[in-house]
Amino acid sequence: MIHGILNVYKEKGYTSHDVVAKLRGIIGQKKIGHTGTLDPKAAGVLPVCLGKGTKLCELLTDEDKTYEAVLLLGKKTDTQDIWGEVLAERNTKTLTEEAVTEAVFSFLGEYAQIPPMYSALKVNGKKLYELARSGQVVERKSRRVKIHDIRLLEVSLPRVRMSVTCSKGTYIRTLCDDIGEKLGCGGCMEELTRTRAGRFTVSDSRTLEEIRTAFERNRLAELVVPVDVMFSEAAKAYVEDEWETSARNGNLLPREAVRECTMGEDGERVRLYNSDGHFIALYRWKEEVREYHLEKMFFPEK
Repeated sequence: MIHGILNVYKEKGYTSHDVVAKLRGIIGQKKIGHTGTLDPKAAGVLPVCLGKGTKLCELLTDEDKTYEAVLLLGKKTDTQDIWGEVLAERNTKTLTEEAVTEAVFSFLGEYAQIPPMYSALKVNGKKLYELARSGQVVERKSRRVKIHDIRLLEVSLPRVRMSVTCSKGTYIRTLCDDIGEKLGCGGCMEELTRTRAGRFTVSDSRTLEEIRTAFERNRLAELVVPVDVMFSEAAKAYVEDEWETSARNGNLLPREAVRECTMGEDGERVRLYNSDGHFIALYRWKEEVREYHLEKMFFPEK
């Protein structure tokens, strides 16, 4: 079984579930999971976890992301993107680049965003998009999201191409709709590409066809990021042979059980390996009891 993370370039027309299903067929293993839904009509970075790497899905979903989007002003739709039913159209001839720029940058920082009806969020056990397709509109609670950075790439009214770096749970469609509302003319998302998800960038991503070719040439390992590399900021530590079974069982480890690790501050995380260099788990040092405590187990079996 292959363990690690693949940086997949999701092409337009595929759902995130489609990508996982196709990878299962290419690689021939079932244990595969994606790290956050990307709309079928959007493209870009979709980190996919393989084998033990699936334990990282939640962690990667929580990472900040960067998108390149095109905002079309003057058109409001029920889905907040160009593919939905048009609810209203307004003239944009009086808009100025200065006013648009001011409105866009006003969303920098935290703001309360109401999730769109056409989304996979659940209300009373039902996905919002299922309710929306049946003609229902339900009340949604706003959520605090954070827009870390916005760069205007091109302003050619009524279109605005921009790069947005944001926290998890941010809907770029909704941001486009909110900007349009602030300008009083409405707006919707016309294009979307995710260019970064955590450490994974679009320049390093690979299409499904490229991954298939690499697999057929026995070169897939070159594309897979190993599980332990995801924690490269943590120091490497090696468990003594007589303590390896304890480590694989997730037991507390005294200082003498771990070697080749410079003692750090309380709570410092280490990547724990056995003497053969095989990654086992993440541990943290607890100064108060002077022991290493398990944070997350990855390879309990030898």
